[in-house]
This record gives sequence, structure tokens and C-alpha cells, in this order.
Amino acid sequence: MNLELIKFIGECSICIFASVLVFPNAKINLGLHILSKRSDGYHDIETVFYPVKWCDVLEIIPAGKKGRNDVQFSATGIKITGKKDSNLCVKAYKLLQKKYELPPVQMHLHKLIPIGAGLGGGSSDASHVLMLLDKMYSLHLTKEEMQEAANTLGSDCAFFIRNKPLLAKEKGHVFEEINLSLKDYFFVIVMPDIHISTADAYKHITPSTEKISLKHILSKPVEQWKENLVNDFEKSTLKKYPAIEYIKQELYKLGAVYASMSGSGSAVYGIFKKEIDLSNQFKEYTVKSGWLE
Repeated sequence: MNLELIKFIGECSICIFASVLVFPNAKINLGLHILSKRSDGYHDIETVFYPVKWCDVLEIIPAGKKGRNDVQFSATGIKITGKKDSNLCVKAYKLLQKKYELPPVQMHLHKLIPIGAGLGGGSSDASHVLMLLDKMYSLHLTKEEMQEAANTLGSDCAFFIRNKPLLAKEKGHVFEEINLSLKDYFFVIVMPDIHISTADAYKHITPSTEKISLKHILSKPVEQWKENLVNDFEKSTLKKYPAIEYIKQELYKLGAVYASMSGSGSAVYGIFKKEIDLSNQFKEYTVKSGWLE
């Protein structure tokens, strides 16, 4: 399939199933509160995950007879570091293979969502592997079963099984429905060449439960979010990385009604009332935009 066509299809839908081809999408965080340190070393958080149209391309095809290598993994696009066995897509396959004895497959990932950006690309890839294998081999997994499997892969993986606006609690894997729609708003995501590890980001956080609930803040008009909707990672991160602070302030100057870091990563998004092209304003960075749904 022509790569430009793949990119186009990926941009047109949050998740399209076309035989063995899927387009794992990204997410942004609307607010992020770090509430407390857990006994297991993680943190209890409160955030709202919102899906956006920035997609990777994932293909899985049967690999013939069963052999030593049950999954053959390859990747193009943005370079993925680390060993193959540590890749979340491979882990997702092996997780299901243990229970369902899946046949061997060839898996190819064309990576378009930046890594370390706070956009959940790796988690989305893993969850879409689960959903695609379920479809290919008629495993008939319920959403609850797929979410449980996704939870073993990463804290925010399970969100992409449901892939709609959700209030996330505890480690980010316990969800609550939220009545929130940003339809008719336009997003712009700006990604500087900065990689922030989640572990490093948490080192500079002081947890606190003395916060206004996100549900209450997000019930207000978007125009009122600027003063109250906070990502707790910003306080230390913007100080350490002036480029991220610059991007956020520029988005406001250019008309964003709300702008924020997404998660603990370096991507900054702006929410606008109308379509806007900011590629010339941020020529040195990666820029993605589109309508929210």
C-alpha cells in the first residue's frame, strides 16, 4: 500500500479496521493531578484522556507454520529504541499467545506518533494489537477482558480499548464516564525535539489531594479552563525546558482558548475555536492539527 495513502487514511479516522491493518491513535490529557504516592511505587492520579487524530500504522499478517519465532516484528518511521522483546506490541502478542496459543504472525509498525511526548502512542499500539488479534482469530474477548489484559502492559493502555473521553483515576487505569465533548474545537499539537522520561518527571512532583476536582473544572466552558485546569508536571518541566514554556505561551498568543502539556511528555497542545495553520510559526518543531471529535 502506498505510504502516503496509509498516512491519509490514518489521519481520517481514530481507528479503522481494514482486514489486518489498524491505525492506533494518540491522546491528550485534559488536566493531570498527582494525588499521592502508592505503596507499589506508582502514583494515584486524576486526569481526563481525550482521543486525537494522530495515528501510527499497524499491520499484522499470519506468518505460516509455527516455529521458534512466534512473532516477527519490524518498524519504520520514527526510530524505536530498545530490544524487540521489550516492545509493547510484542508483549501484547505474547500475552494473548500464552492463553490462546496464537499462530505465529508478522507485525509491522509504521511509527508516526512521537515517542516520549505524553501522547500515549506506545500504549495505543499495544492495545490495538490486542484488538486486532481478537478480530483476526475470533477470540471473542469482551471489552472488560481486553482492558484487563491491557492493564498488565501499561497504566494508560486500557484507555485505548474504549477510546473515548474518560476520567482516569488511581494509576490511570480505573475509568469513570464523563460528559465532555470538544466537537467543533480545533487542536494543534506542537512537539519539540525533547524526550522526557516518565520516571524523571515524577522525581520533581510533590503529590497533593488539595485540588478542585477535574470533573468540576471541566464542567465549565473551555474559555474558563486556563486559570483552573492544571497539569501538575508543568511546574517543574516548564522551568527545566524553556522551549516547552515558549510553545505554550505562543499558542495562547496565537488564539488558543486553552493550552497545556500532555501527560508527562514534551508535547504541548492548544485548543482553538476555529481551524488554524501554525506550521510556519513552529517550523523547527513537529506540528499536528485537526478537529476534535
